[in-house]
Amino acid sequence: MLARTLHRSIVIVLGIVFLIPLVWTVFTSFTPSSEVITRANPFAIVNPTFSNYVSAWSTVPFLRYYSNTLIIVGGVLAVQIVTATLAAYAFARLRFIGQGVVFILFLVQIMIPAEVLIFPNYTVIKQLGLVDTKLAVMLPFWASAFGVFLLRQTFKQIPLDLDDASKVDGCPWWRTLWHVYFPSAKPTYIAFGLISVSTHWSNFMWPLIVTNSVENRSLTVGLAIFAQTSETGAQWGTVTAATLLVVLPLLLAFFVFQRQFVESFMHSGLK
Repeated sequence: MLARTLHRSIVIVLGIVFLIPLVWTVFTSFTPSSEVITRANPFAIVNPTFSNYVSAWSTVPFLRYYSNTLIIVGGVLAVQIVTATLAAYAFARLRFIGQGVVFILFLVQIMIPAEVLIFPNYTVIKQLGLVDTKLAVMLPFWASAFGVFLLRQTFKQIPLDLDDASKVDGCPWWRTLWHVYFPSAKPTYIAFGLISVSTHWSNFMWPLIVTNSVENRSLTVGLAIFAQTSETGAQWGTVTAATLLVVLPLLLAFFVFQRQFVESFMHSGLK
């Protein structure tokens, strides 16, 4: 009982600590920029206003940035689901020479930070003539070692009897994958989708390097450029309002799918 109470208290304290920056951002976004620095209480709103949101929306081409980001995130996730599903099925059900070694080498990708691969990736993208395109932002992330590992753990828990039954019915492997494995792993797909979307929605360094125009920039790059301009750099009310416009879709997605997100890790055997 004492251990459970202590664990719950630690979780609550950590939750409050992580919420403080978000709460400050929300309060500041409704505070006039001229009062942000002079106010005594950083969590107080003396004269609440929506002008920061109006100013941010009219200054930043959010519709273009949202469109670019949705295309990039959706394109990455769609290809990742295909590649991760096929690879996870191969590692979970097929038997071939060196399977364990290949799987370990595949998982090495998880331990390699994406920043380490920026230079070789950029070299390849430049040779392909794809610099300043949405495809350049998506291409290096079309394979996900984490997605393969997560789906493999889920596929291995599916009874082999279902495979045998589908083979008796004359189903080819791809129909078994579609009708047996895919429905059984829906919570895992939802969790992986949330992770992938949040990762690439907030990705900054790679899009900053390979994009140069408004037509291809993502939300994070556009927000950084907006915050660093001399006209808006000190307008913290406007900057925080723009920040909330960027992170709001992620917050809504997490609150809607949080149960599936937790269940997927419970079912995959990850603790």
